[in-house]
Amino acid sequence: MAQSFMYGKWLGLALGVIGSLGHGGAAMAEGLGVTGCSLNVAEENVALVSPESVCPPDAAVLAQTQTPSPTPESASDESSLHSTSHVDPDSTEPLTEEELAPLELDPRVIQESPVLRQWLNEVPDIAEEIRHTPSFRTRLRVGYANFPSNGEIGGFQLGVDDVFVWPGTGLTASADYSRSGNGQRESYGAEARYYLLPLGGYVNVAPSVGYRSVSAPAYSTDGLDLGLRLMLIPSRGGGADLAISQHWVAPGTDREVGITSFALGYAVTGQLRLGSDLQFQNSRFGQESRWGLSLEWLL
Repeated sequence: MAQSFMYGKWLGLALGVIGSLGHGGAAMAEGLGVTGCSLNVAEENVALVSPESVCPPDAAVLAQTQTPSPTPESASDESSLHSTSHVDPDSTEPLTEEELAPLELDPRVIQESPVLRQWLNEVPDIAEEIRHTPSFRTRLRVGYANFPSNGEIGGFQLGVDDVFVWPGTGLTASADYSRSGNGQRESYGAEARYYLLPLGGYVNVAPSVGYRSVSAPAYSTDGLDLGLRLMLIPSRGGGADLAISQHWVAPGTDREVGITSFALGYAVTGQLRLGSDLQFQNSRFGQESRWGLSLEWLL
């Protein structure tokens, strides 16, 4: 009897444990998000697992990923990057919204910049500009001249340099005149130069031919003027340049005069430069010298 009581006690304890495991399994299933599944437990705490407890997962959990289709806005944005606006760089009319669209800039910046307007109209050919756009400009000058070899006598000088005969070519014309205060020193002439290298470069060379008259206390000569000119241009557009030239007046005659010149110009504004020059005259009759300071207008 006692042994039957012990068996009943142990059997009741085992059934209680199995029942508690059944309720815990259901709770665990709910925590894992598996719905529609249950563990059937008898009222006597006997766990009975039904075939319905093994269930497929909820279809709502399996979400399908869809790739978004391209929108019209993305296509229009890409096409706008390749669109070209035609803008007149010299025009003073305000740009339209369509012309301003490719650039994310303040419209006032574009309106006030001829360079940006030019690039909006057409991308320039930089190599072509360097070849044909001159790095130096036509200069009109007037100033003071001093003659050290003649007792430091003062005088004046004026001239025009590199007037382009045919724009886009290296052919230019120049003329100058200088005179001392007492009239003993005088020089004037005109010449044509042809620059051999691309006009937009920083170095150029030009042979020249023209006419010149030179007067000094000891001699006077005039005639054909042949020369060679070297231009060094550290700042394009007339900002600064150095010219070294050698001329022969009346070459091959007993009145031949050689003239060596150095000229330096430096811009102080967009249209105004300060210039200086130094010149030596050599002949069989002696040597003369001259230096000067001038004000130059860029044309």
